[in-house]
Amino acid sequence: MARDIDRKLRVTAAVLGTITIKDLAAAFRRINPATPFDIDRAHKWMQGRASPRQLQLYEDWARLLDLDQPSGWIAESDAEAFLDAICVRHNRDRETLKRHIEVSNGFAAQPERGLMLAGTYACYSHAWSPYFRARIIRGELSIAPGPTPNRLRASYAEVLPTGLLRLEGSVSVEKRTVHLDLREPGGDAHFVYFLVPPTPPVSILAGLMCGATIIGPAAQPSVTRIAMVKLPAPSPRLGAAEAYLPPQDSIAEDLVALGLAIVDPAAVDRHLAVFLAAGNGLDQIPASDYQPLVESLDRAWLEVPKNANPRSFEPVAGASAAPAPASPP
Repeated sequence: MARDIDRKLRVTAAVLGTITIKDLAAAFRRINPATPFDIDRAHKWMQGRASPRQLQLYEDWARLLDLDQPSGWIAESDAEAFLDAICVRHNRDRETLKRHIEVSNGFAAQPERGLMLAGTYACYSHAWSPYFRARIIRGELSIAPGPTPNRLRASYAEVLPTGLLRLEGSVSVEKRTVHLDLREPGGDAHFVYFLVPPTPPVSILAGLMCGATIIGPAAQPSVTRIAMVKLPAPSPRLGAAEAYLPPQDSIAEDLVALGLAIVDPAAVDRHLAVFLAAGNGLDQIPASDYQPLVESLDRAWLEVPKNANPRSFEPVAGASAAPAPASPP
């Protein structure tokens, strides 16, 4: 007899990083193009209103999760035993995965909004501080369920030479982007992120991070590419190690030290380097570019001849003027 199918499907969706029921169905089809996993019936399964009856579906399910369990166990195990088996097989932190499941409570009712983003990410971007020019900086992003259903909250932290910088705020999952708006509690730091909508299994979030320099002689509006790599579990090293990576350090090796098993570190480093460096990867507004622009336009307002009337836009004597409109007949 099938048990806890709705909860076990949520566990499956969480471990795969599945965004919608359509994505979950696509994952089953990759295992077996003829799988009996059906989107319409899956809505009922996710709501606990029905259970799959085809043995083939449970066999596909076992293969999808790479579990050393028979199809009958997939159907008959309770949700807690199923969760334990998943965590052991995929080296996942149980509490983190449970938070994923809580986030997915609206998965059945709102299949297009059931984004499984909760977890801990190691974040790599270009340092904004002029004292650490051309260095990569590491941050820690945590995404967890918010105080209301189907809402996510995020916190971002960097271990800077001046102390721990932490920002908190909201996560908005939109059609064309994932948007984070984070502020420093009790401070004035404000970072905004626009990220590419992720695809299963949501191993990485990537996009643009916008804000202003924290360490430097002057605040410079800045934008950088950022790559956020999901970790299997929170790492104490993230909260202790200095944010600025040594020059030429391997990001892949840093991820391994944080607990992520990487099969081909060289390939990961190569692809991260291309992503972060494309188009220089960093843009800032220096005073040398901004100040002359301000001064030239300030003169347009401050050096107005006394015989000009800017309020009525009357031309200066001798200046060419547009012809007056013809009077009506």
